[in-house]
Amino acid sequence: MEGRMEEQAEYTSRRRRRRRRRRGEAGELLGRGFGPLLPHLLTTGNLAAGFYAIVTAPADVWRASWAILIAAVFDMLDGRAARLTKSESRFGVEYDSIADTVSFCVAPAVIAFHAGHFRELGFWPGPVMAFLFTACGALRLARFNVTSGRYVGRFDGLPTPAAAGMVASTVWFTEGFLKRDLGLPLGMPPMVPALGLVILGLLMVSPIPYRSFKDLKIRRSDGSVVVAVLAVILLAAKPTVTFFGVGLVYVAHGPIAWAWRQRTGRILESVAAGPEEPEGSTPTQETGGSG
Repeated sequence: MEGRMEEQAEYTSRRRRRRRRRRGEAGELLGRGFGPLLPHLLTTGNLAAGFYAIVTAPADVWRASWAILIAAVFDMLDGRAARLTKSESRFGVEYDSIADTVSFCVAPAVIAFHAGHFRELGFWPGPVMAFLFTACGALRLARFNVTSGRYVGRFDGLPTPAAAGMVASTVWFTEGFLKRDLGLPLGMPPMVPALGLVILGLLMVSPIPYRSFKDLKIRRSDGSVVVAVLAVILLAAKPTVTFFGVGLVYVAHGPIAWAWRQRTGRILESVAAGPEEPEGSTPTQETGGSG
């Protein structure tokens, strides 16, 4: 029995070594050929999706909001592709930040401007409130490209992809669920979504810590499998509601957790001085995420 267990352990170890060797060889092969271009092409896809959202928003905010999701997918992939192909570069970092500015700062503001009917607020208030979101997002991207973080497993301020996702998911919820599915007329004053957009912008440049989930450890157990299956079912059954709910919880948890720590005196674990990995799903092509 013991001999059989030892043979099984050795067999498993050999399989793991072969998988690691194949992954390394694949990365080296990509790095010598098409690989160095792949991260930039994915970043270009991010930029193209953001541009599409901007030009589509005046006529169809629904399609424009889904383009934000596509941009986020490309943003998640470009950093991982850069690491896989070992083609990280300062150029890739800067290009990724520019693409993120278009897709997660300019495009969501344009979508909110048209979906929330900001034009009814007057010549100045509507555009200014939309621009505030764009400016805050751009400032946050610039700040987290050069500034270290303060706490372990936390981002200082709301990540720009999360803020953009909140705008997009709000459009899905109002246009897709409330209007199309339930047939409810929305007589919301334009000032309400405009203030919501301003709050998102201020949260991006705030010092309020937000969880990055980079230190999240998922154990392989029956419970984790059940949770994953339930999450997939919820997303597939009613994505217009699920994405909105998840986004709202994430946006709100930062200020709520901050207020709770202020009340209880709890202190987060600080990190040593040094450059932080910009937050988001893929802050830069060197680190794999966007701020």
